[in-house]
Amino acid sequence: MTLLDELTSHTEQMAQAALDLCRIESPSDDLPRLAEVAEHTAALGTRLLGRSPQRITIQERPALYWEPTPGGVLLLGHLDTVWPVGTLARWPIPLRTETRLSAPGVFDMKAGVVQGLYAMAALDAPPGCGLLLTTDEEIGSPVFRPLIEKTAARAGAVLVLEASADGALKTGRKGVSQYVVRVTGRAAHAGLEPENGVNAFLELAEQARTVASFGTGALTVTPTLATAGTTANTVPAEGHFHVDARANTRGEQEFLHARITTLTATRPRAEVAVEGGPIRPPMETAQAAPLLAAARAAAADLGFGDIGAVSVGGASDGNLTAGIGIPTLDGLGAVGAHAHAEGEYVEIAELPKRAALVAELVTWLLEHKR
Repeated sequence: MTLLDELTSHTEQMAQAALDLCRIESPSDDLPRLAEVAEHTAALGTRLLGRSPQRITIQERPALYWEPTPGGVLLLGHLDTVWPVGTLARWPIPLRTETRLSAPGVFDMKAGVVQGLYAMAALDAPPGCGLLLTTDEEIGSPVFRPLIEKTAARAGAVLVLEASADGALKTGRKGVSQYVVRVTGRAAHAGLEPENGVNAFLELAEQARTVASFGTGALTVTPTLATAGTTANTVPAEGHFHVDARANTRGEQEFLHARITTLTATRPRAEVAVEGGPIRPPMETAQAAPLLAAARAAAADLGFGDIGAVSVGGASDGNLTAGIGIPTLDGLGAVGAHAHAEGEYVEIAELPKRAALVAELVTWLLEHKR
């Protein structure tokens, strides 16, 4: 029996395991439910791999770690989702049809977690392959970033089990920077003496236009959430807006940071202050080239034909591992669509195929290491 045949024989178990994970709703801000989904996944992994994970808790958040030998392959994923508790009860379409699974978090990325575990199990859980699952990826990995970077630094390569892009692998992800631009003016009565005030709202609008103009082509700079003022009859004394910026290269990210942190007020007596900066470095395409070539060779050996590769604007923990210089390939998870949207789904028939691709790629990387 081939590797693909073996995994295909487990399609039903994989589909059920993915739905079982999704039935444990696990939004990033719900620590008890994150603990529940982590324990469920630990039990599943222990059964499949024959060894228990390290249970890591930081700031009350759980993570699971099956440690690989130094220089081995690290599979990377997360168990938190963007969906609040109660979403499952009002999900707009059936959880399962003949060909698809649809549930909160199934595409991003609980099906990918299941595929990774079954890929390792199909290889008899080789010591050279490990798996790290965290629970704060959807909020930018503020707690587990040091752990991710530490475990990745011990590995020779990282394979990220995030969802694919229409079946394509992800070789590049934009770096993310987030800022808050704060404006201070002076309050005054809007009817009696507006001329004595310094309108923070108007200054905020000027600054937002300036910041938006920093975007050029692939570098996107987007003012988002904004607020100003206190009452309807008062010249606003304070205001602020948030900025989401995405860059393909470190150079773009650093250039933007230099520009945005030197903003100055356009109105006399107004003051401008900028907080924030880069939170995820770009995952640049060049670092993934050797892994992409290996993945395409693995796909050919499995009879899958050519496999696509794309760069995307969304970030993942792959940005962090690539950012410290570890070869990283992303998008090895489920095939489906509509991440973060009601009705997200995965293709059932692709579950064993993607698991086989991961397993074949892990085999190649471990042999190459030797």
